[in-house]
Amino acid sequence: MSSRYAIVLAAGKGTRMKSTRCKVLHEVCGKTMIQHIVDRLHALGIHEIILVVGHGAEQVEKQVGASVRYAYQQEQLGTAHAVLMAADLLHNKQGTTIVLSGDTPLVREKTLVQLLEQHETQHATATVLTARVDDPAGYGRLLRDAKGFVKRIVEHKDATAEEQQVCEINTGMYCFDNQKLFQALSCVKNNNAQKEYYLPDVLTILKEQNERIAAYMTDDAAEGGGVNDRIQLAAAEKVLRMRINEHHMQNGVTIIDPATTYIDADVCIGPDTVLHPGTYLRGKTIIGPACVIGPNADISDCTVGCKVEFRYSNACNSTIRDSAAVGPYAFIRPGSDVGEEAKVGDFVELKNSRLGKGSKVAHLSYIGDSDIGEHVNVGCGTITVNYDGVRKHKTTVGNHAFIGCNANLIAPVTIGEGAYVAAGSTITDDVPNEALAIARERQSIKEQYAKRLMSTRT
Repeated sequence: MSSRYAIVLAAGKGTRMKSTRCKVLHEVCGKTMIQHIVDRLHALGIHEIILVVGHGAEQVEKQVGASVRYAYQQEQLGTAHAVLMAADLLHNKQGTTIVLSGDTPLVREKTLVQLLEQHETQHATATVLTARVDDPAGYGRLLRDAKGFVKRIVEHKDATAEEQQVCEINTGMYCFDNQKLFQALSCVKNNNAQKEYYLPDVLTILKEQNERIAAYMTDDAAEGGGVNDRIQLAAAEKVLRMRINEHHMQNGVTIIDPATTYIDADVCIGPDTVLHPGTYLRGKTIIGPACVIGPNADISDCTVGCKVEFRYSNACNSTIRDSAAVGPYAFIRPGSDVGEEAKVGDFVELKNSRLGKGSKVAHLSYIGDSDIGEHVNVGCGTITVNYDGVRKHKTTVGNHAFIGCNANLIAPVTIGEGAYVAAGSTITDDVPNEALAIARERQSIKEQYAKRLMSTRT
């Protein structure tokens, strides 16, 4: 196999997006459009990836990082001009170069594989990825000769009325013999309505030089659709989301209502897990097998074990271990670790805390910056008072401890193993193992007080 290179066009401003963020950095299913493209190219084993950047170059470099190289297009003069900006990095290299736009997040890895394979097996100088659409308005048309070979590509604004009837469109993705690509680029002119240098003109130049020009037609026209405004962004999100959902269903995940289930591109889900409506799985979340997630669950960048139940709750940047139960209406904040068979119940907030195996925080509690041992019962209304106005402090609770309802644990404080904290206590000092701590006012009874009070009101 010859060396393979990629040039990704990502210099456009995206005026129609009406955004301070450059176009290719808008997200589709939890990942920027440019990152979708770069990840697929890395999966193909491309030897060198060049991003041609312009507007928002610093933003793009910060997002994508050093896994690619960058070329700079200071002035946007067309797609051929953009590719030419990579000449200093690639023009002397032998091999195949794939060219595509950074705003096409729907192109599939398998399509790029097939495009490259056809290009190389047919020994073509250039191969264009095409699609057949019902409404080709706005797209460049692929024109074929009498034998069905590629003749040229004409842009919509330059096409005749007859040419505009052609429904086979140019998706803007190509494979080229690398050296012949850059040789032809030097011959491209801007004799068109837009006064731009069009990359499809390279095909015409190569055709005039009797080079072999091939075309590969994808069976999914959505792959070639660029995203130029928020409406197209939403449409791309819908298509990719359905692909993602179908992928997981094909791999043993039950999705009760795919139309109301939102799974980001990098999420992994084990078989026999059931996702109920209103579920959002974001970032690089991993869900184990045989879980029940939702309804109305939002999980971001978490690792969730097997047989976990998670309902009507939110979690982010945390770990939830096997057979744990979360919800309803719980909030698992970053840095938390919910142990095996542990329970986080309704209106409980956990922040930067570990909850040990089999422990329970069933209702109406705040556990922050805490290390809760195994088989601990935390009563309703318990608060770990972790903030003194300047710094956060840690609460430690040993295994098998029992925290009564409406207890305040004033950190830093340690509750020993097997210790009891009486309901209503405010604990400021450490409690030894197996001790009982009571820190509340002694109850006093005033006999007949209520009767006397009522008599004064009559």
